[in-house]
Amino acid sequence: MSFDREPVVAGQFYAGRQDQWLATVQACMRGEKENEKTTKLAMVPHAGHVFSGGVAGQTLARAKLTDTVILLGPNHTGMGAPMAVWPDGKWLLPGAAMDVDAELAAALLAAEPALTADRVAHLQEHSLEVILPFLWAKNPEMRIIPIAVGDPRPHKLGGAATKIAEVLAKLGREVSVVVSSDMNHFASDEKTRVIDRHALDRILALDPMGFYGKVREENISMCGVLPMTLGMHLANIQGAKKAELVAYATSADVNGDVSRVVGYAGIIIE
Repeated sequence: MSFDREPVVAGQFYAGRQDQWLATVQACMRGEKENEKTTKLAMVPHAGHVFSGGVAGQTLARAKLTDTVILLGPNHTGMGAPMAVWPDGKWLLPGAAMDVDAELAAALLAAEPALTADRVAHLQEHSLEVILPFLWAKNPEMRIIPIAVGDPRPHKLGGAATKIAEVLAKLGREVSVVVSSDMNHFASDEKTRVIDRHALDRILALDPMGFYGKVREENISMCGVLPMTLGMHLANIQGAKKAELVAYATSADVNGDVSRVVGYAGIIIE
């Protein structure tokens, strides 16, 4: 029996009515032209839309995404499996829904023991839900495979990426990945911009282990370092050639408080 995921941060991180959240995300995406090449990986932030919607919208408007998208996000709650796949059903939004690609999810689960069919990790986790309105606005028929990534072991992240790539190649499927991650949290605006750039430089160099190491070495509190490391490994296996920083901002750009900020970056890898 399949189960649908109910929204848990509607009315908090984004508007609680479809007409309101759709107007917001469309405004954030307006004026951007979709890239010609299919996106292998897009990374976008998951703060409230008032703070990070501009970065997320600009990035996802430019990303050329496949009809099924693998969603990789952090596990802020610590609940559930280390690599938790929501296996079926729908993810609901106020007035809308997105179907899970149950067939592909099952193939991934069968191939990689580190991936676990687990809903608990997702029930109270906001990081993937917050980006769904942008994906729905881009393509209401898009199917998703939501995965919460909490395993900190680099070899497990690389191993999972290898297995996912093998499954996609065997099935002849091209599937974009969308990673949900904010950048550094709660340092000054000046410091945040400096250390975020150190992490972003490794992403732009398509260097997943250098990125993982830089985040650890400099104590960059980037919540999505684990899903981004996995996603970068997968993109490289699939022949990634270029990474672009589409947009960068901090919360100070919205509220003016430069003493304690969160960084937001939008990345596209092709």
